Amino acid sequence: MSLFDAIKKKAALKNAVNQVAAARVLTGEKADALYNQAYQNFEAVIHKELLISQALYQWGFALLHQAKSKTDESAIALYQEAITKFSFCLLIDPDYLGAAIDGGVALMDLARLKQATADDALYASAKRSFEKANKIQQGSASYNLACVYSLCNEQQACMEALKNAKQHGSLPNAEDIKRDPDLNNVAQMLWFIEFIASLQAIETPTNLEPPALQISSPDAQMATECPSESSTDSCADGSDGD
Repeated sequence: MSLFDAIKKKAALKNAVNQVAAARVLTGEKADALYNQAYQNFEAVIHKELLISQALYQWGFALLHQAKSKTDESAIALYQEAITKFSFCLLIDPDYLGAAIDGGVALMDLARLKQATADDALYASAKRSFEKANKIQQGSASYNLACVYSLCNEQQACMEALKNAKQHGSLPNAEDIKRDPDLNNVAQMLWFIEFIASLQAIETPTNLEPPALQISSPDAQMATECPSESSTDSCADGSDGD
């Protein structure tokens, strides 16, 4: 951060604090207007603080993977902490793709751990997180969205998300997709079977190219025509061996 940026952010923070102080003695629309101005200044202070956003993302990433390693209820608190870190990261840097994707992953993992139903708020939050990721980079979380849609029995949306992931090159391989338990709800659907078949055809294409022609040199041709040592001499000098 440059000296100018530091001074600018410090001024924004001071303005926000003063606006909150003024809003506290007011009511109604005037108070709300001051609070909203303060929020904008607070956002300006923390916006795009690269080092802080990276630290928050890496912190959340560590918590997420620690949670995945647990089999008891301690995982719940770890997932919740990870989700919080990813949320703060996105507050500072709204375009942080990793935080949007992994935040959604943490929400889905937590929903599974809690055995949440399809209409649970955790799945809705995961969907919003993946949708945000797709706005940051098209197709980056389309496969994740397909998994959410499958779990929520939204088959048409699942199919469209898988096609979008394929279009943007963000699909796992066909075998991994077939084994993904999140897609069990659509695994027997005709469209899904055909989709997997189309992926397998791409992954293992039939080799239709003809074998390359082998053009021999004149010396090689002569060796072919005159394979034995004795006959090679006769071929070389054009005699019949007499």
